[in-house]
Amino acid sequence: MREESDYGLKGMTLLIYDDIFLQHDTGYGHPESAKRIENTITHLRQSNLWKQLRVEKPRAASVEEIGLVHPQAYIEAIKKISDTGGGYLDADTVVSAASYQAALYAAGAPLTAIDLIMKGEEKNAFCLVRPPGHHATPARGMGFCLFNNIAIAAKYLQSQYRLEKVFVIDWDVHHGNGTQDAFYPDPTVFYCSLHRYPFYPGSGRKEDTGQEKGKGFTVNVPLPADTLSKSYLELFADVMDQSTAHFVPEFILISAGFDAYKHDPIGGLNLEIEDFRTLTEIVVKSAEKHCHGRVVSCLEGGYHLSALPLCIETHLKALLRK
Repeated sequence: MREESDYGLKGMTLLIYDDIFLQHDTGYGHPESAKRIENTITHLRQSNLWKQLRVEKPRAASVEEIGLVHPQAYIEAIKKISDTGGGYLDADTVVSAASYQAALYAAGAPLTAIDLIMKGEEKNAFCLVRPPGHHATPARGMGFCLFNNIAIAAKYLQSQYRLEKVFVIDWDVHHGNGTQDAFYPDPTVFYCSLHRYPFYPGSGRKEDTGQEKGKGFTVNVPLPADTLSKSYLELFADVMDQSTAHFVPEFILISAGFDAYKHDPIGGLNLEIEDFRTLTEIVVKSAEKHCHGRVVSCLEGGYHLSALPLCIETHLKALLRK
C-alpha cells in the first residue's frame, strides 16, 4: 500500500469507463447521446492523456447498493421498462433496452473508484459514465437520469467504509434536485450546488438549506444567466473553503457537469473551458487539506460535442496535477 506522503509523487488518476455506456440509446437528436463519450475518448486518446491515466472497468452496482437510495419498486420499474424494449420516464428521460444494465454500471463506476481509493491504490478518479444521475430522486427518474450515481456513492461510503462525513459538490449548470432530496434531512452528507437559476428543474433556492437535523448541510448558490466567469470562480472558491472548513469531510464527490460552459446548447453560464481546471484545483486543494486528497468525480451534463472533451481534459489534468 502506498504511503500517504507518496500520493503526490506516485499516484495516478483513475478513469473508470466501459463501452456499455454507449449502449444506453436515447434516440436521434437527444442531447444526452453516446456521442458525448465517444468524442471524449477519441480526444483523450489523440491527446495522449489516456496513457497517463489508470483506466479501469467498473463493476455493476448490485440491486442492494442501488437500494441504498432508490426503493425496490422503482428499481424494478426501470428494469421492466428496459426488459420490454424501452420507454420514457418523462418527455426527456429515455429508457432503452440496454439502459438498465448501463445504469447499473454507471452507478457501479464510482463504487469501483471508491474501493481502489480506500485501499490506498490511487488518490482520485473520474467516472466517464452515462446515464447521468443527479436529477434522479429516490423514487423518480428525470432530467436524463435513471439512478443517482453520486447519491449511491455517498451512501456506499457510509455503509461500506463507515465514513461519517461525505461532501458532494455539484457544478452542473442544473441544480441536482435528486441529490438534494436524498440528503435534505441528513447531517452526514453535505450537498453544495452552484447552478443557473431560475432554470431546469426549478429547485435550488438559496433559502433551501436542509431540514431537521440536516439544516445547514445543504448550500445552494443560484446564479443568473449573465454571471461572469470571474464572479463564478470567486463564489465557488469561497463556498468550497467555507463549507469544507465547517464540515471537515472525509471524502469529496463531484457531480461534474460541464454544461456551465458558455456555448453549451442546453445549459450555459459563462464558463470557459479552462475554468473547469480552476474548479477542479479548488476541490483538490480542499480534499488535500481535509481528506487525504480523496475525490471521486462523475460525469453529469455537458452537451457541446466538441467542447465537452476539452472540458473533461482540463478536469483530468487538474486531477492529475498536470
